[in-house]
Amino acid sequence: MSDFAIATENLGKTFGAQKAVVDLNLCVRPGAVYGFLGRNGAGKTTTMRMLLGLQRATSGKAQVLGLNPSVETDLMRLLERVAFLPQRKQLYAWATGAELVRMNQGFFPRWSSEMVPRLVQKLDIPMRTKFGKLSLGNQTKVALLLALAQGAEILMLDEPTAGLDPVAVDELQKTLIEDHVSQGRTIFLSSHQLSEVEQICDWVGIIEAGRLLLEARLEDVRQEYRLVIASGEKLPASASGDVVSATNDGRFFRYVMAREAERFAVELRGQGATIMEISPIGLRELFLHLVRKEETCTPGNAGEKLAHASSYS
Repeated sequence: MSDFAIATENLGKTFGAQKAVVDLNLCVRPGAVYGFLGRNGAGKTTTMRMLLGLQRATSGKAQVLGLNPSVETDLMRLLERVAFLPQRKQLYAWATGAELVRMNQGFFPRWSSEMVPRLVQKLDIPMRTKFGKLSLGNQTKVALLLALAQGAEILMLDEPTAGLDPVAVDELQKTLIEDHVSQGRTIFLSSHQLSEVEQICDWVGIIEAGRLLLEARLEDVRQEYRLVIASGEKLPASASGDVVSATNDGRFFRYVMAREAERFAVELRGQGATIMEISPIGLRELFLHLVRKEETCTPGNAGEKLAHASSYS
């Protein structure tokens, strides 16, 4: 686990009878830009909070930069090296952006005073307005400024573009690439904006109902993943092997293939199937097929297998 910037092993979190995160195995390489994707309530924020020691895991373990967030001495070292942008940007309502900068800069040994004015200009941040009086987008900008200026080795960003206009989103992406990715820093971000994820991320993990369905390089998705649509009787109805997702709407079977789509189509024809389509699949389609699938990934299914295999290849 120590070879990764972020790694979890069978990480789990329950709230009473509710299973928020289940046997989660993440492997985030140093320097990666990793998009952590899922629907509302899928377990993304809970996972981030466990990685930061803000919530204690019910089962399993996690390491961030080789440190255990559940150990107090490790946690103090970790918080100096990881910057966190929470989904809810809650800062002192009475303080201006300039005052928040002054309050925060003394807590972080790697704080970049040089970066502050550049970010203020790039993101057009109103620094003299009280935080509580700002719009959602401007509150996000102030919170981003405080996170990015920390000079952290890992940026953990939960919905970092909430409320931002397209110009601000573009400037943020440029900043992340130019000032952080180029320095070998790791970015772990959660977002519902799949088009933005495709522009900046090189890895994605898709979580649903607390379970990791898929972890893959985006380039592999672009180059190898295919959608196979077939009709016929008694065709495979569950994920296995290279089949990431299998669904049936009563008329057609739809298979998302991680590789070997043509070979799989030949096998289906041998079972009497008619192949209606074999086509590339983008991140948005992949996400929708996975989170809408009828059968949840379990150990032995493709999503679980790929989550491990792709991480070490």
